[in-house]
Amino acid sequence: MSEVPTLTTEEWELWRAFHAMRRQLDLALERELQQDAQISGPDYEILITLFESPEKQLRARELTARLGWEKSRLSHQVTRMSARGLVERSECDTDGRGTWIGLTTKGRLATLGAVRSHALTIRRLFFDVLSESELEVLGAVSGRVLDAIDPPACVELDDEDSETGAA
Repeated sequence: MSEVPTLTTEEWELWRAFHAMRRQLDLALERELQQDAQISGPDYEILITLFESPEKQLRARELTARLGWEKSRLSHQVTRMSARGLVERSECDTDGRGTWIGLTTKGRLATLGAVRSHALTIRRLFFDVLSESELEVLGAVSGRVLDAIDPPACVELDDEDSETGAA
């Protein structure tokens, strides 16, 4: 029987510290978005992705792929955001099964309102507490870890059925 690999005490401590840092940073960023812009982290992810697209809209399947989300998660989130007037759904003229998700004027304003304070919070909690050499190491480490992870299964862009019900 083969031996199960384990982590050393020091490795566990480092992992727990990294995990706690990542979780606390996510929570602080989420709190900031809710306090300053009255939007959630998932709202922001959708808003900024749409805002950065040239037409301020994306097909539901493309948005799902860019976010790395499940279609049901996107559908539920878009339903909530649509009810608040941040995004709107529209049918695709060239494909009856396709759906566009687009920013509304209110969504654009919410995005613009969130970006500045969000960037300031990221700077204050992340970039300002690390030295230039630490940031370089972190960038290299992040790249190596990402390279070691198998990429998540992406939505097949030519699978029209994958969009049905996505949003």
